[in-house]
Amino acid sequence: MELVRGLHNLRPRHRGCVATIGNFDGVHAGHQAILKRLRAHSRRLGLPGCVVIFEPQPREYFAPQAAPPRLTRLRDKLALLEAEGVDRVLCLAFNHRLRSLSADAFVQQVLLDGLGVKHLEVGDDFRFGCDRSGDFAFLQDSGARHGFSLEAASTVADCGERISSSRVRQVLAEGDFEQAERLLGRPFSISGRVLYGKQLGRTLGAPTANVQLKRLHAPLSGVYRVSAVIDGSGEALKGVANIGRRPSVGDDGQAHLEVHLFDFSGDLYGHRLTVFFHEKLRDEQHFDSLDALKKGIQNDFAKARAQWGI
Repeated sequence: MELVRGLHNLRPRHRGCVATIGNFDGVHAGHQAILKRLRAHSRRLGLPGCVVIFEPQPREYFAPQAAPPRLTRLRDKLALLEAEGVDRVLCLAFNHRLRSLSADAFVQQVLLDGLGVKHLEVGDDFRFGCDRSGDFAFLQDSGARHGFSLEAASTVADCGERISSSRVRQVLAEGDFEQAERLLGRPFSISGRVLYGKQLGRTLGAPTANVQLKRLHAPLSGVYRVSAVIDGSGEALKGVANIGRRPSVGDDGQAHLEVHLFDFSGDLYGHRLTVFFHEKLRDEQHFDSLDALKKGIQNDFAKARAQWGI
């Protein structure tokens, strides 16, 4: 899969494709249905399939503190898109220049001059352009005038409810990982590189890997029973993870993901950890002393080991 960052990096060879546009946060089952249709049109027309995404995501640009937590950071999103058979991703910087483009200018500069789109897949509620002035009807008219076809992405439902990134966030917040797996088409996970932390866990008898989150907000908060894979090795190690602001050891206002792997003694610094969440053990809480925190951690370990049967 080819990643093109910005319109300025598009070349004549990139013209002529079938495309879809969106955040694709989580690349959930609804997104996967869109990508399946994209592949079908790609084969029919003999053209590459291109996904247009934005960084940051528009809501992160307009109101970063109020933006919903990401299900997938950019690196993971790209890997998931590649796994779905996408040929090319055009990643546009969402900035003042882009958000100021009129709907006409967006169609001309991105879809026509940049990509030479021959077929476009979007939701019938898709809005774009300055002040969200462009919609599905606008694209229909543009396609008729400029020679590209357009198809509305059908809603994909689960148990009668539309599958969306918002719904995935909701079921994750409720700790329903079985439903999250059904909506995503895979177990929910967070990946990141292990960084040096305060190493306080060692003094508490619970050494942890501090996993880089690289997102404004985390989609989970609390203590969880988890498994983790190191550098994509395939071997899943069992453990416990805390994700949150660590109120007992100095809240810095940032979300942190700390993972303790049972019966593991190796050096994880610099390695990439993929953490799979299986069960919420409790909410994050403040402990009045380090001794109380240590007891709380040991209780978490005992619960998780009992659930794992180890």
